[in-house]
Amino acid sequence: MEIKLSDHFTFSKLIRFTVPSVIMMIFTSIYGVIDGIFVSNFVGKTPFAAINLIMPVCMILGTIGFMIGTGGSALISMTLGQGDRKKANEIFSLLIYVSIISGIALSILGIILLRPITAMLGAEGEMAEYCLKYGYIIIPFSVAFILQNEFQSFLICAEKPKFGLFITVAAGVTNIVLDALFVALFRWGIEGAAFATAISQLIGCVIPLIYFMSNRKGLLRLTKTHFMPKALFKTCANGSSEMMTNLSLSLVNILYNFQLMRLAGENGIAAYGVIMYVNFIFLSVFIGFSIGTAPLIGYHYGASNSDELKNLSKKCITVIAVFSVVMTALALLLAAPLSKIFVGYDSELYAMTVRGFILYSLSFLIIGFNIFGSSFFTALNNGIISAIISFARTLLFQVIAVLLLPLIFELDGVWLSIVFAELVSLIVTIFFFIKMKDTYHY
Repeated sequence: MEIKLSDHFTFSKLIRFTVPSVIMMIFTSIYGVIDGIFVSNFVGKTPFAAINLIMPVCMILGTIGFMIGTGGSALISMTLGQGDRKKANEIFSLLIYVSIISGIALSILGIILLRPITAMLGAEGEMAEYCLKYGYIIIPFSVAFILQNEFQSFLICAEKPKFGLFITVAAGVTNIVLDALFVALFRWGIEGAAFATAISQLIGCVIPLIYFMSNRKGLLRLTKTHFMPKALFKTCANGSSEMMTNLSLSLVNILYNFQLMRLAGENGIAAYGVIMYVNFIFLSVFIGFSIGTAPLIGYHYGASNSDELKNLSKKCITVIAVFSVVMTALALLLAAPLSKIFVGYDSELYAMTVRGFILYSLSFLIIGFNIFGSSFFTALNNGIISAIISFARTLLFQVIAVLLLPLIFELDGVWLSIVFAELVSLIVTIFFFIKMKDTYHY
């Protein structure tokens, strides 16, 4: 029996509804990790560092997908909760068409600016050439990357989280198989890794696109629409926090790389790359849970069901608390073996990576509450508060920390910057949760 957005949620039902989203995000992160493992072990340390240097630029081009996916799903869920299914489908269709047009424009812009951006990041010689090779292949697929990110949220709105999981697994398996073929077997180098990622993004984009075009009985489907500036603005406002999160993370990663290049050279960037790959696996649990619960919160807010909002908020915070302890313990236990998979061939780089990951992992005790807090207010269609939380944790406090802490703790200060930023951001999140509880009755 399928779980409906309108249901009352026990712990068991909440976990069953959100598990596909959590697994979906874990798979998304794992196939990114596989990319790194193949490049590091079969192509080399310099190409691996080059991918990590240029990847934030590629991610910036895809941030519109996170914005429209999260902001749009909140608006669509609320509209469905209000009983207006026709309007929900019109909004959904408009957002998909706008995303396609925007993705094409961003791809063209990215290709034009890739070389000067690579130079600005400080890449020279061989590393610069690797950055360009990877970027020129992956950037033209920005439309697929944008839509893939959006469909993860929209399929949950359509009450099809298991189908979303299937698509993510299919895309992930495609990437892993093609990495093995292109990088390990055919020895196509960094270009092989780029093509493997691009093709997997096409899988994650095209299959749900066909589903929404052909499915006439589903809760959401692509249909004729018209320009709705108010809905588009509200979507962008609601999703601005998620866009801010991903944009800020990309910008902050560039700053981290700058500091690491200064303090530890190419090894520092490679170590940070490993930490970021593995870090996203752990964060995917919090992100997946937040994505899975957002349509529920948005639906019951739209239906003015304050009792269920209270029920959901209490249960979600409890689940996040349990996840936080488990994720931190796992990260500390697995720091050494996971680092060895990536860079076990270089003892100095391995030791640096293990120490960095152990210090970085302390942030898992806190970060889940901030991720959920931002997503929670997005689901309530309060993009301003959500954006403030995201801006604080992903940009403001991290920039301050990564600039100041290395002055005191040197290289350890870079790894501890995330812990400082998330701890201070938690105060901001708690403040808004308390301040707004009587406004939204959760």
